[in-house]
Formats: sequence, C-alpha cells, structure tokens
Amino acid sequence: MGGEEEEVLRIAKRLDKMVAKKSVEGAMDLLKELKSMPITLHLLQSTRIGMSVNALRKQSTDEDVIALSKSLIKAWKKLLDASEDKRDEKKKSSLPASSSKETGDSRDQSSIKRQESVKTPTTPKITTFPPVPISCDTVRGKCREMLTSALQTDNDYVAIGADCEQLAGQIEDFIFQDVKNTDLKYKNRIRSRLSNLKDSKNPDLRKNVLCGVITPEQIAVMTSEEMASNELKEIRKAMTKEAIREHQMAKTGGTQTDLFTCGKCKKKNCTYTQVQTRSSDEPMTTFVVCNECGNRWKFC
Repeated sequence: MGGEEEEVLRIAKRLDKMVAKKSVEGAMDLLKELKSMPITLHLLQSTRIGMSVNALRKQSTDEDVIALSKSLIKAWKKLLDASEDKRDEKKKSSLPASSSKETGDSRDQSSIKRQESVKTPTTPKITTFPPVPISCDTVRGKCREMLTSALQTDNDYVAIGADCEQLAGQIEDFIFQDVKNTDLKYKNRIRSRLSNLKDSKNPDLRKNVLCGVITPEQIAVMTSEEMASNELKEIRKAMTKEAIREHQMAKTGGTQTDLFTCGKCKKKNCTYTQVQTRSSDEPMTTFVVCNECGNRWKFC
C-alpha cells in the first residue's frame, strides 16, 4: 500500500468517526487536505473515500463543510466519467471499419467477415463481482431491475463506484438459488430486500452492500432482524425485555384486588404487581392482569 493510499485511508477513518459521533469538528481541515491531494481513480476505488465524504455531507449542517464536500464529490465523479469515456472510445476503436462499396479482393472480404464475427470484449466495470448468470425469466428480470433501483437510492453508488446492475443480479441469483423458484417465498424475499435497501432510516445497510462489506450472498439470506437499523434493533430489544418481564410476573403472581376494572370484560377480578422500571426517584410501574379474560395493562 502506497503512502498516498494510507493517508487517504487515515482521513476516511477520521471522517467516519465524525459521522458516527455526529460531530464535524475539524472536518474542514481534513477536506482541505483531501482537496490538495492528487486523488486518482485507483485511490477512489481502494479507499472508498467518496462514501466517507458523502456521509459527512449528509450529516453536517455547516455550509462550508457541505460546499467543500460537494465540490470534492463532483470532481471525483468527473474521474469516473472520464474513465467510462475512455473505455467507450476504446470499445468504438475496436469495432471493424465498414466494408467499401467497391468490390475488392475475395481475401479482403473474408477478412472483414471474420472481423465482424468477433464479439467486442465486455467493458470492465468499476466495482467487479463474479459474472451474473443470464436469465430469460421475466419475473427474475423485473426483480433485478427493482433491486438495481433500490441500490441506486440517494446516489451513494456514484461516489463509491459500485455497479448496481451487476450487484443486483448477484443478489437476485443467490435468492433464486436458495428458494429454487419464483413463487411467493421468492417474491417476499425480494420485497424485504427492496424495503430495507431503500429505507431512509437505515442507509448503512445499502452502503455496506455497495462497498462489499455485506456480500450479495449474505444480503440474499439475511433476516429482517439482521437487516434492521441499530435504532430499530434497540426498540425490538426493549420490547423483548418488557415481554419477558411481564411473563415472569405472570408466573410469580401478584396481589389480588378489585380496585381495577378490566377494559375488556369489565370485571374487577384482577391481580397487580408493582415494579421499579424507571429511575429510583420516579413512581413504580403497576402491571395488572385480569384473572377472568387474561387481559394485561399497566399504569406508570
């Protein structure tokens, strides 16, 4: 690894920490340092610095930081566009020249035919993945298109340099290989990937897939819990703890009373338990269970 690559990686890590801590203090110095560096297409691909700067741009409210971030991303996008243009020119130059209207030597004509029969080499992509098996199935084709669109949400793929079409094909193929057909199970699996990849509250999932941190094979079989954002995971964790606590209280019992009226069956045959669920200076939480119909509720 060269010195410039190490330096760009160092800056990328510092920017990622700023985004994680939601603090952009010192970001301008790092961005100015990046602006003064000769960033190449190779550095963009190997360090993923575009993703770090783009994440900082979205996180920041500082107009100067946002403006400089946009300027850097725009300049780097030109590198990607220039690379594409060069490959297009190379592709065009490799095409055979059109045959002359004049009748030439038979050997020249056969040579032109041989040239025309040669297929043009496939243009290499910025981010490479294993070749995707071709499918003529219309359902599978449509699913690949929708996955491509989901991966292109917010245009993160531009700075990262990912080939969304190729990546979507890989994800769809792994799903198909796992399910073995395009029935309801296959469609539900596709729908869950689409909703999670497009989720504005969970951009890290999409970025990790685009960067290769999460492979196509992994995203194809991940559960909804595994794909969920950290915020949603915490909510689910809290709900699980609450359910366990209520279950434990139901097993250990409580104090029988007729002070509470069940909202379901309107009877007063209840059992209640008080638990300190919040800080010690706040009132206890009262959990009530109807002994008639099993309805549960609580008072804070």
